Amino acid sequence: MSQWRRKSTADEVYAAEEIEARLKDELPHWYLEDGWIRRKYKTSGWKGTLMVVNTVGHLAEAAWHHPDLTVSYAFVTVKLMNHAAKGITEKDFALAAKIEEVVMWRPGAVEGAALEGTPDDPRFKYVKYD
Repeated sequence: MSQWRRKSTADEVYAAEEIEARLKDELPHWYLEDGWIRRKYKTSGWKGTLMVVNTVGHLAEAAWHHPDLTVSYAFVTVKLMNHAAKGITEKDFALAAKIEEVVMWRPGAVEGAALEGTPDDPRFKYVKYD
């Protein structure tokens, strides 16, 4: 757990130093820019992009916390900020962690797993894993 982790309410805004420290410790592929925490997911094309967009959309709607998205042929950029609080709050970190967990999930990464994942063939790849 990050040294910056503190007890806070869901709508309490974090300072930039706290945000950057938590991202480094907890969400290393995310970064702070212009008041938003962001992550760019690279895909293998339109089909993968739509899968990422729909996954993020489902998670955000279920959480009742809605990101801004930039959608292109081979990438999706997710931007999170608590609009009501006008800054980064615990809600943003929680949703970012859930998005990261689901979008980057690789069933074949666990030896002997029942779900083997997509074949090692470019025709079946849809997300470019970090």
